[in-house]
Amino acid sequence: MLKSVLCISAICAALSFPANAQTLVFCSEGNPEAINPQIVTTTTGMNAGRPIFNNLVEFEPGSTNIRPSLAESWTISPDGTEYVFRLRSGVKFHASERFTPTRTMNADDVLFSLERQWKENHPYHNISGAKYDYFKDIGMPDILKSIEKIDDMTVRIVLTRAEAPFLANLAMDFNVVHSAEYASKMLDQGTPERLDLEPVGTGPFQFVSWQRDVAIRYRAFPDYWAGKQPIETLVFSITPNPAVRLTKLKAGECHVMAFPDPHDVGKIEGDPSLTLMSQEGLNIGYLSLNVTKPPLDDVRVRRAINLAVDKESILEAVYRGAGVIAKNPIPPTMWSYNDDIKDYPYDVEAARKLMKEAGLPQGFETEIWYMPVSRAYNPDGKRIAELIQTDLAQIGITVRLVTYPWEAYRTRLQDGEAPMALYGWTGDNGDPDNFLNVLLGCTAARIGGNNVAKWCDREYDGLITRAKQTSDRAERIALYRKAQEIVKREAPWVPIAHSVVFTGARKNVRNYKMDPLGRHPFEGVGLADD
Repeated sequence: MLKSVLCISAICAALSFPANAQTLVFCSEGNPEAINPQIVTTTTGMNAGRPIFNNLVEFEPGSTNIRPSLAESWTISPDGTEYVFRLRSGVKFHASERFTPTRTMNADDVLFSLERQWKENHPYHNISGAKYDYFKDIGMPDILKSIEKIDDMTVRIVLTRAEAPFLANLAMDFNVVHSAEYASKMLDQGTPERLDLEPVGTGPFQFVSWQRDVAIRYRAFPDYWAGKQPIETLVFSITPNPAVRLTKLKAGECHVMAFPDPHDVGKIEGDPSLTLMSQEGLNIGYLSLNVTKPPLDDVRVRRAINLAVDKESILEAVYRGAGVIAKNPIPPTMWSYNDDIKDYPYDVEAARKLMKEAGLPQGFETEIWYMPVSRAYNPDGKRIAELIQTDLAQIGITVRLVTYPWEAYRTRLQDGEAPMALYGWTGDNGDPDNFLNVLLGCTAARIGGNNVAKWCDREYDGLITRAKQTSDRAERIALYRKAQEIVKREAPWVPIAHSVVFTGARKNVRNYKMDPLGRHPFEGVGLADD
């Protein structure tokens, strides 16, 4: 494997001193798994790749509405199974030290980018240890029938069945468009991993370098099809500690910071040089209960755990009022949310009774894994784990707390290693399928899938599958509401909270918009003089 390049002097200077008007520094919350969005599943990884790439279609800034991007127009067949995309002409790819493109973006690039993830015999399918977890979890291998190049500027995608969220799924980060020409050259040179380590795209910024635990550096692409950016350099300063991120923001060492601690919101609001932005998050923070790990395979035990967790205390101690208690897998702002469902109350005696019925009056020993990084849906994983540890002790469950570095944590959860684990999700496309299927569907319960509870209920799975095969909104709502009832009954999670999302920025940042999908987009963002 090729190693990430070392920090160069320009990066170090940008991180050591207040950034000038030509450089915008973003204090991000952690290391991405990779820079190529095809092979990541976290918001951290997707944010890191976003400046470099475009998709066929994209979400309008600040919304979940679809608009043209590399495809300037498209048509959909009446039965919803055939999509024909007309590509934008004259779109240039980035150049690098190792690659100078000889042509503009065309249909070959679209086919390469989708087929790499789809076809197991594709020469790039197994490069970089890629698993394409998001591509698989969302069901793309099952719904794709063919991807055809009609001519250089036209692509036809045929599906095996109608799929209501398909266009929105194409706008998600894992469906970015790579340069097939660059991929071919790297393969010929015997260094195909460079496609993922030194990516080339059509986006507003070119990749320059990445040093783990320090920074990712980008440079504005002068030939970007939508216009050159207001800033020359973009730097992601990797800063896992939220208190350190805030210190850097206040000192002018970064211009925008991710995920301020809710405890620090007042400090941002009270600083005349800073701006606090907030919005209701399209998210869920939860405790997963791995149903493949006895005694969590017993629904009585899972319900007892739900009854024993004091969510009100967690919300008060950790979220500080910046959120609401969760009872369903989708947030209350999302269409099809079933508000008629009654949550498990906080009832220790009822929990003890269920434990006795399950043959565990004395409880058992287990682990709770907690995230090492702050996320919008969980600002302090360790503190939440400690509170749940205390709650579960009341019903005889002795808990050991465990954590790992973020990349290893995520991978081991998806592989099904954790009995109980704190995790969460921020919606990627505004569709309930993105929560109910990706997080709890049977396909995603595979090893490596995002269903970390490894729960597969065939009745539930049938409902969510039917829901995404129809474009009738009323029918989809009815099916999703029923599916939420099954989740509540079978209790593969303890849903904890839907949070308010905060972002801190310096006053001189221009045109930055918070994103309902939890992303940090910097296209069109500029800086005024302080």
